[in-house]
Amino acid sequence: MTIYEEIKTIIGERINKALLKAKEQGLISFDDIPDYIIEEPREKEHGDFATNVAMLLAKQAKKAPRVIADAIVSCLQTEGTFIQSAEPAGAGFVNFRLNPAWISQILQVVEREGSQFGRVNVGKGKKVMVEFVSANPTGPMHMGNARGGALGDCLASVLEWAGYDVTREFYVNDAGNQIEKFGNSLEARYIQILQGEDAIEFPEDGYHGDDIRQRAQAYIDQYGDSLLEATREERKKALVSFSLEKNIHDLQSDLEKYRIFYDVWFRESVLHENGEARKTVEELMDRGYAYEKEGAIWFRATDFGEGKDEVLVRQNGFLTYYAVDIAYHKNKFVDRGFDTVINIWGADHHGHVARLKGALAALGIEPERLEIILMQLVRLVSGGEVVRMSKRTGKSITLKDLLEETSIDAARFFFNMRQANSHFDFDLDLAVEQSNENPVFYVQYAHARICSILRLLSEQSVVVKPVAQINPTLLASEQEIDLMKKLADFPETIRQAAQLREPSLVTRYAMDLASTFHAFYAACKVNCEDEALRDARLVLCNATRIALYNTLTLLAISAPEQM
Repeated sequence: MTIYEEIKTIIGERINKALLKAKEQGLISFDDIPDYIIEEPREKEHGDFATNVAMLLAKQAKKAPRVIADAIVSCLQTEGTFIQSAEPAGAGFVNFRLNPAWISQILQVVEREGSQFGRVNVGKGKKVMVEFVSANPTGPMHMGNARGGALGDCLASVLEWAGYDVTREFYVNDAGNQIEKFGNSLEARYIQILQGEDAIEFPEDGYHGDDIRQRAQAYIDQYGDSLLEATREERKKALVSFSLEKNIHDLQSDLEKYRIFYDVWFRESVLHENGEARKTVEELMDRGYAYEKEGAIWFRATDFGEGKDEVLVRQNGFLTYYAVDIAYHKNKFVDRGFDTVINIWGADHHGHVARLKGALAALGIEPERLEIILMQLVRLVSGGEVVRMSKRTGKSITLKDLLEETSIDAARFFFNMRQANSHFDFDLDLAVEQSNENPVFYVQYAHARICSILRLLSEQSVVVKPVAQINPTLLASEQEIDLMKKLADFPETIRQAAQLREPSLVTRYAMDLASTFHAFYAACKVNCEDEALRDARLVLCNATRIALYNTLTLLAISAPEQM
């Protein structure tokens, strides 16, 4: 239980006792205490915490909320708690003011938990898969993959910190129509390189990127023209096999450079080879949710609110991507036993969400166990203009291009500053700027500044003392209390970020903590003449360093000790 949870529990217990006492004294009448909230008021002058219980009881008690609030306050017993005072406010709120010493307990918590500070256990070990990026292996990753990678990886980390058993997964689309197009494109470039541009017409729907030519050339460099005498299918199979493995290797390499390490690289081809995809279609037929018509097999999507039924198996006997995706998700839930699966998709996939959930329901899998986060587009901006082409290649911006233009720290931080469902402009100029205007620099500088304070004082033989050896009540200024409160917010931030599936809350917390520390630093001299106060402030600085380090580490962003 966090400090905030403990104090809210205590306040709640005292409110309940006050209500029962007011009822005994005939001040108010009610049958049941409603589910009320205890929260921090937006305005500091309203106290440390407030409750809406009086307003929720008004109808039941047949009294004005303000009258009920007065009754609660008159019957409130605060002995043995950190509650310093309580008063009715506004239309019927009850505001609580606490002894400032309550928040200093956070220093003991940070000292005790250290690198684990911030972790909570709302997940209780439930198995969660986060599947993200899953870029088409027929080419390099683009800016959307860069954003999806940062969002997915940080969400996975948030869930781990919240007590879930998390698996990061990349779904490799190494089968289906895109691989057929990949093979046709490679074959055309292979023949054109060896026999000239006019030797074969490049497929109109093929992949025209330079990477296709480079892969064909690489095969020629290693094996020469040996495929010219092969059948077309043999030629395409050899080229795809050679190129696909190199592409997947490059995907993995680029993502690891981006500090993303997957637990599982799941290949679509497995679902074809082991027959799972066909068996899933058969199961839907057996359950009465699929039928044959005009030589194809259709899923009864209309049974689940869709406007039309969907094809599972085409007239030529080939499975659709939809059918394979259903089998893939059945594999996640049934074969591998995940409690929850979270997919991060581009917003252009929004139409597939309801169809997939309907298919899961048809298979007897609760559709709410599948969560889809739809991610909006991202634009790279420099000098106030949208950047569409790479300086290095003159082609569309890829993840590799982005990481050559800016730091990994900036990329991961910036992509997590907004909710996934919001459009985002990545300001390249700001990302490389070394000033307080750059959010990641601002946060990292706070960490480096604390490390500098600790280092300089240690050179004077002044070290961080155990909390038990300082007087935390000396930390009574507004800036010191604000900083301790912000430290206490960290576990609750992790809880909310996990429950809302919103890693941007952690990035915002990092900026808020840095801002609160900089305000403290400007107002409170750490190396002051009062040694007791100095020692207390030094403990507060170190606790802030730990929280900043943990936050940045969770986001896989470096925490420099010097800048």
